[in-house]
Amino acid sequence: MQQSRWSTPECDCLAHRFGNAADRPGRRPRYDSDMSDAEWTLVRDLLPMPGWLAGRGGRPEGYCHRQVIDAVRYLVDNGIKWRAMPFDFPPWPRVYAFFARWRDAGLVAELHDRLRGAVREAESREEEASAAVVDSQSVKADATVAHGSRGYDAGKKINGGKRHLLTDTLGLLLDVAVTPASTTDRDAARILLPAATNRLPRLSLIWADGGYRGHLQDWAVQHLGLVLDVVRRSDDVQGFEVLPRRWVVERSFAWLLRSRRLVRDYERRTDTSEAVIRWSMTMLMSRRLITACRDLDKLYPDRRLWAWAHMLGFRGHFSSKSRRYSTTLGALRQARADFRAAQEREALGVDREPDTVLVLDDWQYAGHGHTPGESALAATIARDLQLNRETAREALAALPVEGEW
Repeated sequence: MQQSRWSTPECDCLAHRFGNAADRPGRRPRYDSDMSDAEWTLVRDLLPMPGWLAGRGGRPEGYCHRQVIDAVRYLVDNGIKWRAMPFDFPPWPRVYAFFARWRDAGLVAELHDRLRGAVREAESREEEASAAVVDSQSVKADATVAHGSRGYDAGKKINGGKRHLLTDTLGLLLDVAVTPASTTDRDAARILLPAATNRLPRLSLIWADGGYRGHLQDWAVQHLGLVLDVVRRSDDVQGFEVLPRRWVVERSFAWLLRSRRLVRDYERRTDTSEAVIRWSMTMLMSRRLITACRDLDKLYPDRRLWAWAHMLGFRGHFSSKSRRYSTTLGALRQARADFRAAQEREALGVDREPDTVLVLDDWQYAGHGHTPGESALAATIARDLQLNRETAREALAALPVEGEW
């Protein structure tokens, strides 16, 4: 029998360790969208700190973080209804409440950005991108989508919504905006690009297709300091052509369509659609990190990449709040202090044992208490306070007693 890639240890999520979770901590993952132990170890250290644990109030959560995240991933990957959640997950109202809370508080975007930084550094790139590719995709909307969230794209003859993606040169999502399909690419870029530049200060160059040419290029340079380079298609080419840079974002659209929830627009709110897109990219990036460690471990066995795969969440920095999986920040600070002290001793030419005490100077007793001026000022303040108290008592005694009016 083939050995499973999952095990069933006791859950170590924050809800079980510090919250009120008491729901089957030993649940065995059984779906393709479930996180393996290595993938969960990576994602766990990147999860945002809950408000109730950070001291911002709120009731501690009562359901396992790993099971709830697996439930959201199952919904995104398989495209089911919320009410069709499998029975071995927490109840669907609690899963949806978790999804909505993370959507409204921006926690899913925070988790996504941390994973993107880890993937970029694993690819020997800077954490923040300096160049990007922008494009849009029109998708048909379900009957449940409200009239205000849908429109008609006359060019592609699609009644639904439009997804505007800004990706880096690796195809990883930098920002996303979902609008009705009737919104033009230039109008949506005026919303998407300013939000992206606020979060990514290194961003300076963006490649786009012909739908973004015109006054938008001048506006991007004047107001945002961005160079919008339009990659044009040759008029002499017939049929399909792979265009430089533009194919990157087209591949990202293909990645998103592997999640069945994104094949059509099923969401009533545009921010919900944006959250589903970020969850889909989160699944892609976490699996890419773990798969890369597993494949490279065979080529470089001495580096133990698979054994330390969970530390990718800290971008190679072996420190966390947990002593179970890594060293602590206090131990790192002490090691750094000892190293700096050794450097100072070597620079000063001081040769001594680490446990001895080197006296550089001594203290001399200079007295205690106030100076004469400070003593006189303190005495004056004390007399004024005493006089004010006596005046207040006399005024209170002069007031008429009740019934003497």
